[in-house]
Amino acid sequence: MRYCTRCLYPENHPLNITFDEHGVCSGCHVHEEKDKLNWKQRSKKLGDILYSYTTKSGKSYDCIIPVSGARDSYFIVHTIKNVYKKNPLLVTYNKQYNTALGIRNLAYLKTLFGCDMLTLTVNPDAVKKITRRTLQKMGSMYWHCLAGTTAYPVQTAVRFKIPLIIWGAHQGCDQVGMFSHMDEVEMTHKYRKDHDLMGYEAEDLIGGGVTKEDVRPFVYPSDKEIEKVGVRGIYLSNYIRWDSKKQHEDMIAQYGYETAYQERTFDTYNDVDCFNYSSVHDYIKFLKHGYGKVTDHASREIRLKRLTREQGIDLVKKYQNLKPSKKSLSLFLKWVGMNKKDFYKSIDAFRSSVVWEKSGMAWKLKDSIVCHAGDEGVDSVRLRKKGRCEFKLTKPKKTLKDDTYTLLGRGWADDWKQ
Repeated sequence: MRYCTRCLYPENHPLNITFDEHGVCSGCHVHEEKDKLNWKQRSKKLGDILYSYTTKSGKSYDCIIPVSGARDSYFIVHTIKNVYKKNPLLVTYNKQYNTALGIRNLAYLKTLFGCDMLTLTVNPDAVKKITRRTLQKMGSMYWHCLAGTTAYPVQTAVRFKIPLIIWGAHQGCDQVGMFSHMDEVEMTHKYRKDHDLMGYEAEDLIGGGVTKEDVRPFVYPSDKEIEKVGVRGIYLSNYIRWDSKKQHEDMIAQYGYETAYQERTFDTYNDVDCFNYSSVHDYIKFLKHGYGKVTDHASREIRLKRLTREQGIDLVKKYQNLKPSKKSLSLFLKWVGMNKKDFYKSIDAFRSSVVWEKSGMAWKLKDSIVCHAGDEGVDSVRLRKKGRCEFKLTKPKKTLKDDTYTLLGRGWADDWKQ
């Protein structure tokens, strides 16, 4: 299989990827724009967009920001609230795989920035039924998270007539160069269905014990509803030079954002709110596509010139084949109501034949980036390393055990200190 000669991405990336005559992928080429674009001008353009949606009465919200207890939520809220001086309404979908640390990060986010926040917590029994269904239909335990985090902000925009939604980075642009930053691509229903939801709308899951009422919270508003309010969703990464590691470290320094060890990657910043994202969910990704989140993170750090390609491959060797901890897998299986045999049977049905083959009762990975360290042309497209790729583990604010899903937690931090 073909792999990028600069980063580590394979040609079977689910978002689709192309290569030039030197073997450099489309994602690497679009990333080069980060060092060429006039970000001061683009930042001003963002300010103009925000100004055009500012409420004149001061009695309502200027925009909606989808947030969680991880990722770039602190940075996005900081940018909109403190840099551009806007009044956002925060919205969050409860993933239900919550860590106590993630609940705490979210509480401090709301408290430190003084923002109002709406939370959607779907009936856990319905979420479990849907998750069993999505494991069978598409080999995903995370569909409900993706569906909820992309539908609820739009539902809220329609309901409260707040037309502007602020997202962080566009995954298709950031990973595979699906769009240029200059395209200023915005949120679309089609991208959500085709890529975020793997081709399945909420209504497609009805059956097998899942009812219309079960999927109602995940239904995207109609085009007519969206047009009536004029809802649009913009991505900050089109207007700000996106560097997730630097942004997180700024938020750690300014607001005490908490980080945590992750089972299957070296990035301790991005997904600390979820027990499964860098554990069971990422292992499923590896079993389906032959690579995991460590490839995403290493490719990002190579492009940002903090890792060499060889160092990235070493990190893949370290993390890619790791199975989820017994605690993580057992916790999920108990929650969803499945045994291990049925779980793996569901996932095996979606393994890519491009990278996996079955020999007797065992599955074998046919190819991997670890076999392509010395590919022809690597040296001619190499980026010169300039920075250090070190991720911090912060001291936890609380020392409580974090060994089970926290469905609901304290939503406000009384002891916050700036």
